[in-house]
Amino acid sequence: MNRPDTQALGGTVNARIGQVYMNLSKAHRKAADYVLSNVFRSATMSIDELAHAVGISVATANRFARALGFEGYPQFRAELVYGFEAMLAPIDNLRSEVQRPATSTEIIAGSLNEDLANLEATRRGLAPELCNQAVRMILNAERIYILGYGASAFLAGLMAHSLDPFCNTVQCTIGSGGPSAVARQLFKYTMRDLVIGISFPRYAEDVVTILGQVREKAVPVLALTDAPNSPLASLADVTLYAQTRRQFSPNSEGAALCLIEAICSAVAHQAKAPVHAASEMTKFMLPWLYQEPGATTRKATAADAEVIDGDRPA
Repeated sequence: MNRPDTQALGGTVNARIGQVYMNLSKAHRKAADYVLSNVFRSATMSIDELAHAVGISVATANRFARALGFEGYPQFRAELVYGFEAMLAPIDNLRSEVQRPATSTEIIAGSLNEDLANLEATRRGLAPELCNQAVRMILNAERIYILGYGASAFLAGLMAHSLDPFCNTVQCTIGSGGPSAVARQLFKYTMRDLVIGISFPRYAEDVVTILGQVREKAVPVLALTDAPNSPLASLADVTLYAQTRRQFSPNSEGAALCLIEAICSAVAHQAKAPVHAASEMTKFMLPWLYQEPGATTRKATAADAEVIDGDRPA
C-alpha cells in the first residue's frame, strides 16, 4: 500500500489530530480520542467498524477523516496502516476472503491447494549445497538450541523431538521461561554448538534479538524462514526457505513443518548408526508405548544385534 503524500496533506494522523483537535465537533473529538488510544486497532477497521466502535454514524466517520485533511476514509486508513503493512496484510486478506461466498468444502480444498503450491515452491527453491551444509551443521554440533516464539515455538519443539535420537543435546524454547532464560542458556554456547532460528511473517522480535547476540559470539546459526529479505537471513550462516503463504492466516505452519521434517529425514539418513539409535530409544520408551494385551516383546538375538551394528560407518 502506497503512503499518501503526508507533507502535502498535513502530516501523520496523530499530527493532524493535534493540529485541529480544539476545533473538532464533539462527535469528531470522540472519534479522535478513540483513534489516538487504539491506533493499531483502528488501522484494521473498515469505516463501518470504526463508526460502530466509536458510536457515530458512517457519514460522521467519513466527515471526521475529511476534517483531518484527507479526501475520505480510505486515505485516512491508508495513513494509519503505514508502517503496519506486514502485520495487517493477513487481516486484510481475511476480511476480503470472508466476504466471498464459499462452502466449507471449497475453503478446505482451497487451503490444501495453497499448501500444495507452498510445498512445490519450497521444493523448487532448495539449494543442494545449503541443504548439505545445514545437515552437516546439525550433525557436527555438540549442542543444539532451536529458537522460535509464537507458532514457531511449536515448530521448534517438533524439530527438537525429531532430531533428538540423532543428536547429543537438543533444546528448544517450549517451556524455556522466556527470552531472558534462553539468553542465559545461549550465553554458554560456543562455535562448537548450533542455534537454529525459526520465524516467519510476522517475525518475532525476540528471535531476531537473540540471533544477533549469539552471532556476536561466533556461534553457528541456521535459519528457517520464508524469504531472503527476512531479518533472520542476514544473521544466519545458512538459511533454508519455506514458502508459507496463506489467505486466512499469517502463515502456513504446515509448509514450514514439512521443511522441518524433510531436514530431519536428511539428518537421520546421514547420522552415524541411525537404526541403532532409533532401536535403543524405542527399547527405552517401551513402558510408555501401548501394546496389544497379551503381546510379548521378543528379545533381540545375536543376528539382530549384528544387523543393528551394521549401520552405515562413520
